[in-house]
Amino acid sequence: MARWFATSLVGFAAGLLFPALAVAAEHKLGPDPAAKCAGIKADAPVSIDSATIVPAVPFAVAERGPTPTARITPATPEFCRVLGRIAPVDPKAPPIRFQVNLPLAWNGRTVQYGGGGFNGVLITGVGLPPSAPLDSASPLAQGYVTYGTDSGHETKPGEAPQQFALNDEALVNFSHAAYKKVRDVAVMLVERAYSAKPEKLYFLGTSEGGREGVTMAQRYPDSFDGIFARVPVLNWTLLQHVGTRDGIALMGDGWLRPAQVKLVHDAVLAACDAQDGIADGLVADPVGCKKRFNIAKLQCAAGASGDQCLSAAQVNAAKTLGTNYRLPFPLANGVRDYPGRGPSGEGANDGWPLWWLGSAPPAIPLQPATNSRAWLFGAGAIQYFYVRDPDYDVRKYSAKDHAKRVQEVSALMDATNPDLSGFRKRGGKLIIVEHMADYAQSPYAGIAYFLSVEKKMGAAAVGSFARLYTAPGVDHSAAGAAPANVDMLKVLTDWVENGKAPGNLVVTQQAAANPVVTDRAVPLCQWPLWPRYKSGDVKKAESFACGK
Repeated sequence: MARWFATSLVGFAAGLLFPALAVAAEHKLGPDPAAKCAGIKADAPVSIDSATIVPAVPFAVAERGPTPTARITPATPEFCRVLGRIAPVDPKAPPIRFQVNLPLAWNGRTVQYGGGGFNGVLITGVGLPPSAPLDSASPLAQGYVTYGTDSGHETKPGEAPQQFALNDEALVNFSHAAYKKVRDVAVMLVERAYSAKPEKLYFLGTSEGGREGVTMAQRYPDSFDGIFARVPVLNWTLLQHVGTRDGIALMGDGWLRPAQVKLVHDAVLAACDAQDGIADGLVADPVGCKKRFNIAKLQCAAGASGDQCLSAAQVNAAKTLGTNYRLPFPLANGVRDYPGRGPSGEGANDGWPLWWLGSAPPAIPLQPATNSRAWLFGAGAIQYFYVRDPDYDVRKYSAKDHAKRVQEVSALMDATNPDLSGFRKRGGKLIIVEHMADYAQSPYAGIAYFLSVEKKMGAAAVGSFARLYTAPGVDHSAAGAAPANVDMLKVLTDWVENGKAPGNLVVTQQAAANPVVTDRAVPLCQWPLWPRYKSGDVKKAESFACGK
């Protein structure tokens, strides 16, 4: 049954390869949407748990939330929500759950939303996609069919988020298979609901979801017309090893207190903020700041201590965070190196405190309530993905002792293949955005990947279908004090459907309010350019120009 399903989906997907079309036709769910929704069926081994009409929801702004988008509930129209699952081949593996949202009036396009972290929760596809302006209409409200998946496992309370990786099929689903399977199921359901195939298919993802998007371009190049990958964790295997290394560096006397984080943050601004022509709280050229800022200057004098300086152990820990990590053997596509992070954004909401330090030093066993995300993610991955022993003490870990398994996981997880010729041949367009104050993953890893694509395919060829943008001062989830909002779905559709190749863009910094307030705008420059101040109001994008 599973073999028939896979063959059927491949054939079905192949039928979607047609010349570029102008998307203009509007498709209705039918004269009786409720009956049409309730009657939607699927083919085995796909089961539909429920298909119901969901009433419209007004736009709302919540008072609190961990990130700007979590504080926004965009207005959604009445739509048909289809919840279902794809049965596993291994009876011990979890099913792949999915949600497909069918608008009453469909514009002929679909958007798949990527996940985050280790997934394990169902991505609904009803909210705002990555980078979207907070006051914009969601894709669903614009008439897109939207959908998402839990990637083939559900994290239960009290479980480690990596526990699913002990099952081989669940790991393959998480690495790449679940997103393609759900994409194909969504296309199947779209045709049954509207009696028409999608004219254009898009994928939008951030972090892990960004890795998923680039993975689709590499493994399944005929599946999507446009992909937006924000802060994608492409070099996944090495990132988990680096998170473990950086956590171990904090043990003992290496951990920094909050006042010392502010000390480093302020010192970086003092050294680098004004280098773009104005002191505005934004390090516009973090690459140049790497050369300019020396954390050793913050080390305490002999016999001194306190929050106004760093101990030798703390300086060494911070240097470790910014140091390249190299494996003694190659991973997928010959990759061995993971570049260091920073400087800039150390004290941001999503900076050192959340990703590197936590509220207490890294511990064994892992302490989810107090340990940093990088330590929980990296050390947990070592235990469940590589050693496959939940009780393993990662302080004893040596990658070379587990080289075969590390390479096996790398072949599954790492989205580092520089050959995107299949995606280019299909006519696909790819946009990658790196946040330069990102401590969840290194933005320099994404830059290194893009450069490897240019080396493989040639810069001119890459320029015809791909863009890399770098956003200074923006942390991993765009929760910091720097502009990060831009309608990338519109940028993608203009490029895919109208041939309008994007140049340098503009990002805005918005505050959650009702109505939403735009505080500032700056250029979003194509790599290797940075925003340079010219003159005028520092809160306006036209006061800056992209340059080196």
